[in-house]
Amino acid sequence: MKILYFILSISFGVLLLANFVWIISNIYMFLVNGIDSIVTGQTLIENVYYSTFLRWLILADITWLFIGLGYVLKRKSYKTDSNLHYLQNSPIKERQICVVMPAFNEELSIKQVVEDFQKQNFVKHVIVVDNKSTDNTVKIAKECGAKVIEKIENKGYSHSLVLGLKEALKTDANIITITESDGTFNGYDLDKMVPYLNNCDMVIGSRQNQVISEKGNQNSGFFVWANFLLAKLIQIKYLSLDHMGIINLTDVGCIYRVFKRDALEKIIAQLTYPGSDKPVGGVGIGLYITMLGIEKDLKIIEIPVTFKRRIGKSKLTGIGKKKTIKIGLQFLWLILTS
Repeated sequence: MKILYFILSISFGVLLLANFVWIISNIYMFLVNGIDSIVTGQTLIENVYYSTFLRWLILADITWLFIGLGYVLKRKSYKTDSNLHYLQNSPIKERQICVVMPAFNEELSIKQVVEDFQKQNFVKHVIVVDNKSTDNTVKIAKECGAKVIEKIENKGYSHSLVLGLKEALKTDANIITITESDGTFNGYDLDKMVPYLNNCDMVIGSRQNQVISEKGNQNSGFFVWANFLLAKLIQIKYLSLDHMGIINLTDVGCIYRVFKRDALEKIIAQLTYPGSDKPVGGVGIGLYITMLGIEKDLKIIEIPVTFKRRIGKSKLTGIGKKKTIKIGLQFLWLILTS
């Protein structure tokens, strides 16, 4: 099914482009040669009928629709085991939360973020994984009482995230949280995320709600729509006609989430390549965690969270449009091939 999904996705993009090109080119030709067509007596319908390109295009469109219908029917009851994929209530007793946040040159925000999460209910541990910062991030985080893991080499955000999750599993926490160290997320959102763990294994935040987003935040315009469209691609990948899919997503780029400890233990080994500490998914590590969770039959839900302007300059989306588009294409490739 993964191969079929890949073929359907790529061919859809090609057909969409081909249909668009045909429509635009014919509008242009009609505007340019419209008078000549009237003089010669050749109607627009005749032009369409005699178009060889259009005949092949219609054939390709119909073929895609039939293959797509076959894919949908194959997914009629995908992941609908009542023992795994429907409502079950398993409350977490004596909640103990460990918060993990990667950091790189976040001296302007790290104190505010660490202290914000430390004061939240049931938070027992805060782990800051420093990606070899050159400023005072480490010093400030330690002064705030966070456990700081100092890396001797900058191996990237995803490496820091996975390293932090492994460290969190060494604590006595039964709930693990991932967040950012740049001040974009609020600790108080844990109060609405954690209760869902009574019924789910992972709760993911969504930054797509304008009324709880600060104006000028990173997730605006292009990012909103790109995240939304990629999220719907994941829904199609895990489609089930019985309930429109095992998950409802709107935001693939949000890293803020909470796990049950046993849920994280089921996926932690597959977050890196065998025999290596290199993370799978690269910059799309959050997206990969979501898809891996679905594959491992974790119950996952997405809920709205508040989203603020970051403190300081972004290391990711502040790097220019070309780089941002490249990252988006990496996300797309990860969805299609994982």
